[in-house]
Amino acid sequence: MSKTIRLTAAQALVKFMTAQMSVVDGVEVPIFAGMWAIFGHGNVAGMGEALWHVRDKLPTYRGQNEQSMAHAAIAYAKAMRRRRMMACTTSIGPGAINMVTAAAVAHVDRIPLLLIPGDIFASRRPDPVLQQAEDFGDGTVSVNDCFKPVSRYFDRILRPEQLIPALNRAMVVLTDPAECGPVTLSFAQDVQAEAYDYPESFFARRVWAQRRVRPDENELAAAVTALRAAKKPVIIAGGGVLFSEASATLAAFAAKHGIPVMETQGGKSSLPFTDPLNMGAVGVTGTAAANRLCEQADVVLAVGTRLQDFTTGSWALFQNPEKTIIGLNTQVFDATKHRALPLVADARVGLEELSADLGGWAAPKAWTADAQAGFRDWMAVADSYTAPSNAERPSDAQVIGAVQRALGREVSLMGASGGLPGELHKLWQASYPSSYHLEYGFSCMGYEIAGGIGMKLAQPDREVVVMLGDGSYMMMNSELATSVMMGVKITVVLLDNRGFGCINRLQHACGAERFNNLYDYNTFQEESPQIDFVMHAKSMGAIAVKAKSLAELEAALVEAKSAPRTSVIVIDTDPMMTTDAGGHWWEVAVPEVSVRPQVNEARRNYEAALAKQRVGD
Repeated sequence: MSKTIRLTAAQALVKFMTAQMSVVDGVEVPIFAGMWAIFGHGNVAGMGEALWHVRDKLPTYRGQNEQSMAHAAIAYAKAMRRRRMMACTTSIGPGAINMVTAAAVAHVDRIPLLLIPGDIFASRRPDPVLQQAEDFGDGTVSVNDCFKPVSRYFDRILRPEQLIPALNRAMVVLTDPAECGPVTLSFAQDVQAEAYDYPESFFARRVWAQRRVRPDENELAAAVTALRAAKKPVIIAGGGVLFSEASATLAAFAAKHGIPVMETQGGKSSLPFTDPLNMGAVGVTGTAAANRLCEQADVVLAVGTRLQDFTTGSWALFQNPEKTIIGLNTQVFDATKHRALPLVADARVGLEELSADLGGWAAPKAWTADAQAGFRDWMAVADSYTAPSNAERPSDAQVIGAVQRALGREVSLMGASGGLPGELHKLWQASYPSSYHLEYGFSCMGYEIAGGIGMKLAQPDREVVVMLGDGSYMMMNSELATSVMMGVKITVVLLDNRGFGCINRLQHACGAERFNNLYDYNTFQEESPQIDFVMHAKSMGAIAVKAKSLAELEAALVEAKSAPRTSVIVIDTDPMMTTDAGGHWWEVAVPEVSVRPQVNEARRNYEAALAKQRVGD
């Protein structure tokens, strides 16, 4: 008869978590690097007590907001290339569903994240409890059902023994290269405190090694045939290249076969900026060098990318009617998009086997040489946008240039939504894998500061720079206090363009009147708010300064490197200036009927661009 150990369900959960291991750089380490927690009546007695006893094995970190602490966990897992991860626990009600947005980020970005929101009483004796939202027609519903559409696996723990299958299923999802994403275990608060005789075998140490799926021989043969016939092939590197740790393999593959490489937002830093075949960003926020080649490409080898609309220019980028897409991806859903030839495999193994079967084949030398010449031309243009300036309000691009000059390429960059991702994708010069971290799958404003903490926890020896706009800062800045409290030092560059500058530009481009985006266009007040971001950051314990010029920004960045804690550097920027070179059309629907001639003109341009979409090819 198997031995058992009597534990509460919460104690069993954390004991199980501490027994799960991963392999990072050949060393076995705990797969869960910590638990983010904000306690309330739905988890403080059960989970709180359990976590206190394992705090030496599973550190508990306290966030200021449930959404942002989950963002930190996501950023950590992404920077660790999904080899390690974090979990988050909350009370019931608003604390729980504050994490729904973060769950969607992890779901879209294919990031492992274990969410453990408290839930109402399984016994239902005290119903309705504080923060319970009752469904008049379904007694089984709680607000945690909101997690179902944005979880790869969802379970509700209503009995302590249900943890045994639930946690085993959760680990399979969290570590599977194709199914990876958020797992939600909705944990009834009375069950957390209920005891059960768990089998000791449930807590046995287990190592979760990376699964490297090898390609099907028929799919491999079809991909090889397509590439051998190619005259103008390109490679699009997505986040799967980084998750697979395939950067060196990709560089060798591209060099051997003479194929230029373009990077998505998730895949940027797959190759160093200096790699001779790295054409930089692709798509709506892409370089002219990369997009010119994609327009002509007859074979597109899409490696580890879900081919979202910013990558494909809303499926208007690839103009060659004879093109073939090869989808090298662990997930068949992504590998077969837009009638692609699927090559369902791990990125590293897939590239290795492709290369072996291609033998000495290489793209025409003229194609490779033309690609490299085009990138040199692009860099001359890009450098002009990032060059120093004495402008009273510099552009985002000029700020990017200043940050890069002051800190070099050996830093890790964090960013998210707004106008900066487009500029950074085109202009930032990444030097090592996973040094560029833009949350642009779900494009979630407010991700940046919390994400910077997660990135720093994953890369403690790296200088982590967070770049964000004032709009995103206003949405979620409270984790500045967390970074100070934890001693996790980051450098925050805050670009103040007085509102939502990116959407203001998009609004104008669609022919609409500018309103409701910038403070200066506020239609309700005569005076716009004067926000002192420096004083605000200082109030949370950060070192903060205002840079009145690019030169002052560079000097402040150098000082921040040796600062003892998190620094925030604020600089005013121009909301209208943007890098108009490069890029590609992006489909944003313009009203079909309007009394404004500007909107009607924008609609005509929109309809003309729609004709270039090749969705059915």
